[in-house]
Amino acid sequence: MSVSEQQSGVPRNRLILLTGTHRVAPGLLSWPAWQVLRETAAGGGQVLAGDAAHPQLPYVRDAGVDVSVVDAVPSQVLARRLLADAQTGPVVWLAGSDGDPDLGAALGAVAAGGTQPLPAIEVVPGSWDLPGARLLDVVAVMDRLRSPGGCPWDAKQTHESLVRYLVEEAYELVDAIGSGDRAHLREELGDVLFQVAFHARVAEEDPDDPFTIDDVAGEIVEKLTRRHPHVFADVVAESAEHVERNWDELKAAEKTGRESVVDGIPLGQPALSLAGKVISRSRRAGLEVPVPGSVAVPDRVDDESIGELLLAATELAATHGVDPETALRAAALRHRDAVRAAEGAKEV
Repeated sequence: MSVSEQQSGVPRNRLILLTGTHRVAPGLLSWPAWQVLRETAAGGGQVLAGDAAHPQLPYVRDAGVDVSVVDAVPSQVLARRLLADAQTGPVVWLAGSDGDPDLGAALGAVAAGGTQPLPAIEVVPGSWDLPGARLLDVVAVMDRLRSPGGCPWDAKQTHESLVRYLVEEAYELVDAIGSGDRAHLREELGDVLFQVAFHARVAEEDPDDPFTIDDVAGEIVEKLTRRHPHVFADVVAESAEHVERNWDELKAAEKTGRESVVDGIPLGQPALSLAGKVISRSRRAGLEVPVPGSVAVPDRVDDESIGELLLAATELAATHGVDPETALRAAALRHRDAVRAAEGAKEV
């Protein structure tokens, strides 16, 4: 081993592919990456890149490492050059944000077809994606669609115009869950996620009260942390029911302007879920508010029998020209008012 090799710690006949990700700020390289770069430069080796606009170049050069930009050539030609140069000294290749898959394939092809000894080929991760990093790509795509030169349709949308798509995507997600098709589920989750990103991007442009997707994410993180003291603090929760009670109590304390347990129930939801929410809220509050009307209790009460009971009620409504959705919504709202009245009577 030569004196320069002993000083640098980087053996000759070595090709290092230094990879990274555009989802991490340029310059935030791992210690092994910086070590390879500095030792290669100190040992008289080459640090090469294929793009003069490579995001790492300014930071690597600021660290005193000289980087040469290689003219664009086919991957096979570049692979032969890198392998040849690495025969006489260490070479570091700054890979593009996609990892240069064509170059990797070309290196494999040259290595498989050659008869000469090859240098050692090593991949050194300079940076890598953390869980959730691809969410940055969603934000970047949304920004491109919404910005000048992007999509005219996306650019003209508002919160109001997007409501129908949010509802449709939510129902399509419900269908995907029921289908058991994992690929379909993944796709529909993405569509719902995109709706959130879309609304956040629209909100960012509001002239009076703008907020960003980071504000949205920050607020939900704070809420989840605050509402899970049994996870993030020292509160003990012995069961799922205990967790639910704690959640309701914390939510009630936060919503100080609410006077009733049924305040804040979204009225735009389907009538059946609206009715279920009104009933569950009142029962959890310990209010026994009788529901008007009655049904014959079937021999067994399970998903199938309840479903058939609801179907029979729907058929009865259709027979008499009654819209079941409208009728149930009105009944749910009347029951909501009855709950409020019971709360008032309880206070007296």
